Amino acid sequence: MSFLVVGLSHRSADLRVLERATVPAGEVGKVLDELTRCANVVEATLVTTCNRIEVYAVVQAFHGGLADIVNVLGRHSGLDAAELYEHLYVHYAGAAVEHLFAVAAGLDSMVVGESQILGQVRTAYNAAREAGTVGRTLHELIQRALRVGKRVHTETELSKAGGSVVAEALADADMRLDGLAGRKALLVGAGSMGSLTAAALRRAGIGEVVIANRTERTGARLAEALAGQGVVASAVGLSALADQIAAADLVVSCTGATGTVIDTVAVTTTGAPRTRPLVICDLGLPRDVDAAVADLPGVTIIDLESLQRRLAEASSGLDTRRASGIVAEEVRGYLATQRSAEVTPTVTALRRRAAEVVDAELLRLDSRLPEVDARTRDEVAQTVHRVVDKLLHTPTVRVKELASAPGGAEYAEALRELFQLDPALPTAIAKQDPELDGETR
Repeated sequence: MSFLVVGLSHRSADLRVLERATVPAGEVGKVLDELTRCANVVEATLVTTCNRIEVYAVVQAFHGGLADIVNVLGRHSGLDAAELYEHLYVHYAGAAVEHLFAVAAGLDSMVVGESQILGQVRTAYNAAREAGTVGRTLHELIQRALRVGKRVHTETELSKAGGSVVAEALADADMRLDGLAGRKALLVGAGSMGSLTAAALRRAGIGEVVIANRTERTGARLAEALAGQGVVASAVGLSALADQIAAADLVVSCTGATGTVIDTVAVTTTGAPRTRPLVICDLGLPRDVDAAVADLPGVTIIDLESLQRRLAEASSGLDTRRASGIVAEEVRGYLATQRSAEVTPTVTALRRRAAEVVDAELLRLDSRLPEVDARTRDEVAQTVHRVVDKLLHTPTVRVKELASAPGGAEYAEALRELFQLDPALPTAIAKQDPELDGETR
């Protein structure tokens, strides 16, 4: 079995395709279940953010696993396989590990160095674990990726150079409004992205925040938290959108809804002409704001597409060399450990074969020298076992070291050939290993 990554992101697809392929939080479990019901997919995790949809999977075979994953994504998005393949990127085995570690480190983000992706990967892992689609391989890989991300943010300045999509959108809004301090903002959506936005608005010195959310109680909790930090804040239901938009200088929408939340009617329904500019930051995927809103006088839209264009030009100057070096080092270490682990069942089989030979010879000794007392017999047995252990120690330690290098599987094959070990025996031993009980699907 091997590790496979299949995904779309801001690097490979436009917003139209990402909108169709995105998976709402409430449907993640369903998609994961559908993935692991496929013939070739053994484990699966789904990372879905405002600018990427990625499946991390353990598969029986590359081509079969890829076809299964594309079929599931196609059924979910309504895109046919041919259209999906135009925008997909695929990474396999070692390249897939490198991609996952780079994502966790923030190197593949729209805002290079942003740390929000670590929480998103952790959320994806927890959702997959709750759905029962994470086994031993994905558990170890994702936990290692999270450690890599933390190491990059601890040992480099990358996270200080990179902000977040929210921070970059508000930076653009700040410029358009000639400052956010003292302004009135309407925040539509009180989920994780809404909480990040609320914190960023507070740091920007916003004058007042109104939170509009489908569940008003959730919005009220976020407003209460903001008020506790000295910001004038209140909560309303989505039915009050039009009135609140009319009173706002800035609107930030990040609901995760599957349809349009803000349309031209919501922006113009009060009938009173605007006397000051309005900036709307649409951070939803799919988009929360109807494209026609951008044509209204005095309204400026900042969306993921415009941010992507700007950040693609700005990110090239970031110093990512150290972070990339850490990722490469961690990938080498992980792959070496995996290759070394692959030879362990063969080494175990060899030691078991040696123990069987020793036991058979001791039984023969018992039949030929029945007069030997138990104490002498035990001493002879211990001596023979020590001799065998010492003879096997150096070659078995060395073969594990050699196996950690690329092509190391050949050393395990050589052991099986030289000692005539049953090729199926190492696999059988691995399956019987009590440490693996309950870990395989």
